[in-house]
Amino acid sequence: MPVQVRDATVCSAMYSVRADAARAVIAYSGLDVAEVVPGRAVCALAFVDYRDGDLDRYHEFGMAFLIRPPGRSGRVGLADLRHAGAFIHWLPVNQGFTLEAGRDIWGFPKELADIELRLDSPYKRCILRKDGRLVLDMLLRPGIPVPGTAAPAPMDAYTHLEGVTRRVPWSVRAHGVRVRPGGALIRLGNHPIAKELSELGLPKRPLLSMTVARAAMTFEDAVEVGF
Repeated sequence: MPVQVRDATVCSAMYSVRADAARAVIAYSGLDVAEVVPGRAVCALAFVDYRDGDLDRYHEFGMAFLIRPPGRSGRVGLADLRHAGAFIHWLPVNQGFTLEAGRDIWGFPKELADIELRLDSPYKRCILRKDGRLVLDMLLRPGIPVPGTAAPAPMDAYTHLEGVTRRVPWSVRAHGVRVRPGGALIRLGNHPIAKELSELGLPKRPLLSMTVARAAMTFEDAVEVGF
C-alpha cells in the first residue's frame, strides 16, 4: 500500500435522482445520500480502462452515489461537494485478479462481467453484460477541453461488503479532461441492475458528463466505519 494506477481512461456521467429512491438503494450500507438540493441526490455512472497499474490491466464499470460522510450533519449542497463522499454500490470488472484484490483489500463490491469498451473515437461507449444479460449500453459525447492539468484531487470512497462498511481514501490526477452538460445516452437492458437504474429514473439527461484521457490514481488502506 498504497496501490497505484499510473494510466487509465475514465468516462463518467452524473445524474440527478430522487433522494428517497437513492436512499432506499443504499440503505443496506448504513450510509445516507447527500441531498445536493432538497429531495435530490446524485448517482454517478462511470467506465474505466485501466492500462497500467499495480492490479494489472482491466475494464471496470461503477455505479456510485454521493453521500454525506458519517458524522457530518446537515445537507451537503452543490457549493460544498468537497465534503461529500462516494459510496460504491456496484463495481463489475472483467478480470479475476482485480476482483479478488478489490474485495479483499478494500471491500469493493466487485463482480465479474463482460465489459466492452470502445474508446478509439471521440464518442466513448461501454456495453455491459452480466450473466449473459444486457445491463446497459452507454455512449458519451465529446465535451469541451478543460485547460491545464488538474492537481491531485482527494476523495473518500465508501464500500460495504459482508456486513462491513469501509472508508477508502483515494486521489486522482487528471490529464486531458473534457466536460459538457448532458452528453450521455443510455439504453437499459433486462438485468436487475438495469431495473434498479430504471427505478431511479434513468435513462434521462445527466447533469454533466466527463472524460479523462489519462488519469493516475492512488488508493490507501481501507478503514472500517463504525456507526
